[in-house]
Amino acid sequence: MHPRPPCRSTHSFPTAGSRLVYDLWTGPGRPVLLVHALLFDRTQWWPLAADLAATCTVVAPDLPGHGETPMPAGLSPSQVAGDLARLVDGLGLRRAPVVVGHATSAPLAVAFADRFAVHGMLVADEPAGVVEHGPDAVVAASGLDLVPEQFRSFAEPRRDPNLVAAYRSWLDRPTSRRPVPHTGGPSGDLSRPRFTPLSDTEGLAARIQYLL
Repeated sequence: MHPRPPCRSTHSFPTAGSRLVYDLWTGPGRPVLLVHALLFDRTQWWPLAADLAATCTVVAPDLPGHGETPMPAGLSPSQVAGDLARLVDGLGLRRAPVVVGHATSAPLAVAFADRFAVHGMLVADEPAGVVEHGPDAVVAASGLDLVPEQFRSFAEPRRDPNLVAAYRSWLDRPTSRRPVPHTGGPSGDLSRPRFTPLSDTEGLAARIQYLL
């Protein structure tokens, strides 16, 4: 009989003048930090995290201004990466994480990997270039239209122009063009915007486990 995967729990981590709300699946092995796309929230990772939690510890925060995390004063990728690094360190996991960024959160995943020790970094559905500054354009850059119907409840965007304006510097950044390890199979291309965390959950889980 296989052991049941860890249950999800929700927590709050204090930051300078604010806090980060995050979900945690405490499993065996190396931590995996999942960073959602702009205008979405941590719930987009729930199906994937359930697949991963039997083999690793999964941390899925709400970015500032998203979900249950308040909007602070500083929103540069470097500042948010610092908060996330302190969150991971505060959990006492003692192993460098694998960082996974989705779509428009690519600058954050890259900033984290550039500043802090990581075991691996992966970006799915990264936009090919600068993203237009309207909520609809930001949502479209994630590939929401390709999310299967049964998973739509996990991907409900907040189409807020003020939130887009707060993250404008992220959207103006060129693609990171970081290489993504290839594991073969029909889900090999993560460069196309198709909301991979929900449209190809098993394929993305396999890629993350490859990095562990």
